[in-house]
Amino acid sequence: MIDKLQLENILFLDIETVPQYSSFSDLDVTMQSLFADKTKYLRKEEFTPQDYYERAGIWAEFGKIVCISVGYFHTSTNGKRFRTTSFFGDDESKLLTEFTTLVETHFNRREHLLCAHNGKEFDFPYIARRMIILGVKLPYKLNLFGKKPWEIPHIDTLDLWKFGDYKHYTSLKLLTKILGIPSPKDDIDGSQVRSVYYEDNDINRIVIYCEKDTVAVAQILLRLRNDRLLEEDEIISV
Repeated sequence: MIDKLQLENILFLDIETVPQYSSFSDLDVTMQSLFADKTKYLRKEEFTPQDYYERAGIWAEFGKIVCISVGYFHTSTNGKRFRTTSFFGDDESKLLTEFTTLVETHFNRREHLLCAHNGKEFDFPYIARRMIILGVKLPYKLNLFGKKPWEIPHIDTLDLWKFGDYKHYTSLKLLTKILGIPSPKDDIDGSQVRSVYYEDNDINRIVIYCEKDTVAVAQILLRLRNDRLLEEDEIISV
């Protein structure tokens, strides 16, 4: 029962990803061929692998993480607060290592959980795959080898919204709209992250977008628990 969860034990997160390189031509010949094979059943006939490469960020084998934003609740003398922080930049190994340090240091107990929207299908496995590719040690909360389903310390707000309907998908933008949550999509959306990163060189804009998504995930969980939403002055970026 989600209403029994201690909010302070949950680390909310969201990631932003881009293709590993700015253009398809930067891939070596082998990787170009492998990308063509990977996407041949997804591309419509009018799309060449070169045309489709702008979407490469959705695959951990061809993409990279440029931002991980996290958020957590804590109670102070001023009441409930939600703090956000981000690990970001061009050095993916560094931001993944910093994220691991946070998880291993502050969210390493049995009762601690990670929460994301569509996290089980995207965020959690993507982070784990990129860590393995780059030789970054997996934190315990992402190392699922040998774990039974009920031992996996992950919450997925999309999974909760499905209510067992596994063919159902609802985007973060749609879910925030129907639940009356202020939309995080007031600037860019996921399809624009690649161009903002490679063409505009504006990582700070991506960080703001990612942190807003993290707050939105927390707000969705509050609504699913029938709790009141966070007010703007209760959200603190550090």
